[in-house]
Amino acid sequence: MKNRISMLLCVFLTVNSITGLYGQKSGGKITITGSVVIVVDGADFPVANAIIMVDGEKIGNVTDRKGFYKIKVRQENKKIGVYTFANGMIEEVLDGRNNINFTFKGTVPYQINYKADPGDEPVDIGYQTVKKKDLIVPVGKVDGTKSKYASYNTVYEMIRGEIPGVLVNGTSIMIRSATSINSGTEPLFVVDGVPVTTIDNIQPQMVRSIEVLKGSAASIYGSRGSNGVILINLLKGNDR
Repeated sequence: MKNRISMLLCVFLTVNSITGLYGQKSGGKITITGSVVIVVDGADFPVANAIIMVDGEKIGNVTDRKGFYKIKVRQENKKIGVYTFANGMIEEVLDGRNNINFTFKGTVPYQINYKADPGDEPVDIGYQTVKKKDLIVPVGKVDGTKSKYASYNTVYEMIRGEIPGVLVNGTSIMIRSATSINSGTEPLFVVDGVPVTTIDNIQPQMVRSIEVLKGSAASIYGSRGSNGVILINLLKGNDR
């Protein structure tokens, strides 16, 4: 009788151990949610298209238009971070948490209300809309998987090859008829609605669209737009 009980106990322990191991394997991922904002003058603004990083590696996820994200990580992962071209990277230790929010500190352009004249097609430039006639011919939809755009080695080559009215010499860009006498020749670069100082780290396969503003359309950015504005929208995770 004792031997039978011992055998049943061994079988039970073995089955329980296998079940436990299987449960750990099947439940090996944890869902993390959160938001990414930038604080300007005490007010929070959502950061769209912020790149989500896990242990310093890109995972193909970005924040949505409201700055929210939702991802799954492995139990052995240690850190989660967010990265933007304008503000750099912030990291947080996972430590078993399911909700992790990120806050950048910076500035955004002054927003004004601009109404297009009747009959003019509005174009969304991130903060508002402008008249389409104020745009130099836009690139439109750029699919990084298409061979036409894959042939470009840099974003500067893409701009030079696809946008008329823009002079590109190496990494120097000048928009014709938009140069200010008092402030050099470089245009303002705006990536996913956020002004940046350089676009050197943007690869052609990352680009969804490029548009160029000059004249009254660029004036919404104040003196920074006196040499024109180059708007670059990057591919989101669901565009790939």
